[in-house]
Amino acid sequence: MRQIEDRINDTVKVLLEDYENGRVIDEVKSFDHPDRDVVIDIIYSIRRIIFPGYFRNKSYRVYTVRNNISMLTEDVIFKLIRQISIVLRYDEELRDLDEMTLAKRAEDITFEFLSKLPKIREYIEMDVEASFEGDPAAYNKDEIIYSYPGLFAILVNRIAHELFLLKVPLIPRIMTEYAHSLTGIDIHPGASIGRYFFIDHGTGIVIGETTEIGDNVKVYQGVTLGALSTRGGQSLRSKKRHPTIEDNVTIYSGASILGGNTVIGKNAVIGGNAFITKSVPAGAKVSVVNQELRYNFDDKNSNGSSAHTPDTDWFYII
Repeated sequence: MRQIEDRINDTVKVLLEDYENGRVIDEVKSFDHPDRDVVIDIIYSIRRIIFPGYFRNKSYRVYTVRNNISMLTEDVIFKLIRQISIVLRYDEELRDLDEMTLAKRAEDITFEFLSKLPKIREYIEMDVEASFEGDPAAYNKDEIIYSYPGLFAILVNRIAHELFLLKVPLIPRIMTEYAHSLTGIDIHPGASIGRYFFIDHGTGIVIGETTEIGDNVKVYQGVTLGALSTRGGQSLRSKKRHPTIEDNVTIYSGASILGGNTVIGKNAVIGGNAFITKSVPAGAKVSVVNQELRYNFDDKNSNGSSAHTPDTDWFYII
């Protein structure tokens, strides 16, 4: 028994000595860290507020919408004020403020955020409609609300984006990365997304921080709306690095659209696997011209082969 205790003590001693190297991972901050589990709980509480008839909290023994929403709202307020007051210390200008001042600022931010919930609900209603109208595989809107990963990722982004605009550190990114981990859809909270947005299937989608998306845009799986290069590192912070997608654009699976100066004009259609680093004019249809689909048969079925190339009525950009 004594031998195992000695080995434990030796291991702890080695670890404590390793903590003294002054690295980022060795740092013990002088203030609290945000609680990731609480932030995730806030997401689901806000989802219940946005969809009051769909995601009731079973622990609340209440029978009216007013009482249910009142309890949910109070819970969100209490938790959000606490978490925001913690993360405000990540702002160097606020780090040395006293707890009371930070709490008051967090309270103001929380109520400003809550005032945005009717707008978020308006947009989410249109996102549900876009998903239903855009997907013939959807049998009803309940199916979309309960099960579509794209709608969940959009919902979390719309919540996180409002907190991002209020300059809340860290929490918006915790929210969107949680959605990313569940859905495979990576939307930075800084991305601006218009009305009637539809993500079809969704897995592998990446939408960068300074992306601007207009109204009535449809995006399929595997699409990247990214930066041309991040070699500049932190010197590129706050600069426009990601594309602008104007209204009524459809982007098919596997397409990559890169660069802060890249604008996809209204009513454009971007074909699958296109790689775009220059602006596309309004109304253009873009596809890859050098792809060829070839069919081969063995001798029992056919002695020949055939090839298929993209339709000639598409507008090609090389």
